[in-house]
Amino acid sequence: MKLIVPTEIIEGEKRVSITPDCVPSLKKMGFNVFVQKDAGINSSYTDDDYKKSGAKIVNKLSELYKNADLVIKIQRPIKKNKVNEYSFLKKCNLLTLLYEQKFKSEFNFLKKLNVNVFALEKMPRISRAQSMDVLSSQSNLSGYKAVIDAASQFNKAFPLMMTSAGTVAPAKVLVIGAGVAGLQAIATAKRLGAVVSSFDVRSSTKEQVESLGAKFIEVKGEDSGETAAGYAKEMSKSYKKKQNSLLEESIKKMDIVITTALIPGKPAPRLISKKMVESMKVGSIIVDIASEFGGNCELTKHGEMVNHKSVKIIGPTNLAATVAQDSSRLFSKNVINFLMNSCESGKFKNFNWEDEVVKETCVLKNFK
Repeated sequence: MKLIVPTEIIEGEKRVSITPDCVPSLKKMGFNVFVQKDAGINSSYTDDDYKKSGAKIVNKLSELYKNADLVIKIQRPIKKNKVNEYSFLKKCNLLTLLYEQKFKSEFNFLKKLNVNVFALEKMPRISRAQSMDVLSSQSNLSGYKAVIDAASQFNKAFPLMMTSAGTVAPAKVLVIGAGVAGLQAIATAKRLGAVVSSFDVRSSTKEQVESLGAKFIEVKGEDSGETAAGYAKEMSKSYKKKQNSLLEESIKKMDIVITTALIPGKPAPRLISKKMVESMKVGSIIVDIASEFGGNCELTKHGEMVNHKSVKIIGPTNLAATVAQDSSRLFSKNVINFLMNSCESGKFKNFNWEDEVVKETCVLKNFK
């Protein structure tokens, strides 16, 4: 079977979907791996690295896509300048991050093609799928990078310092949302020496937050705040009122706020109002990881840094791509594990269409 790795053409996307270290595993499964020339260069993987691993380098897109069985991409296919990625997709399996509810026009283009599409962000949250969970692996690095970026913008030090000239107080960091990105943000901020607090609507996250040495800010209520799949859900009006009151009190004491709260299939919940921003200390930083989905802060602008009354609100674009070498490798490992899940005796012949993991991620099925 022919598996291809195209160059990502969406602006700012430096990742590559398959890294050279994963090529031998794919060959063992029975795949011939073809990689577009320089597809991995922005992730620090050279064409020579791929050749040594057993992949073939292809220059022309028409040759790359010809008779492809599997197309592995980080980002959804698009039309950009003279390149129309849809025109190359002919009866193949496409594995990508799709977000069809957000990118409806791109999804409609795919509906017109004879392709099977697997939206990797829909990986079910079950224990055996953890090694295939692309969202978790990428969010983990996003949480780390959000704190590093905040630290680079902050005009004070993070840790407590006892010096002969006096004491430097530690930075106070609030992480909103204790999912994968939030927990990594907590761990990173703690490593840098900050005093960390965290808030999440899911009461079940309290133990994880506290195990990392952070204080859990809790809204008392009967609702667990969690769906059956383990994601945060939309809360009641009375809960939101208590939540706003608690966040108002907490935010004014903070130096840095990292927001990561998302609700699957819906815009990011608005948790930080303009009033809250204006109550923050001069020089404070907000990094809104949820900015791509509308943002958790009222003043966030995706892809921009907003200065509002001496508070910086950062709406980062694709944080995972800023640590492209590691994020690419983790994405690639997730894909390998997903394909291995459908192997028989170590060989891949087709997807196991009866398997829950395959059924949940396949959003378009046109052939078996």
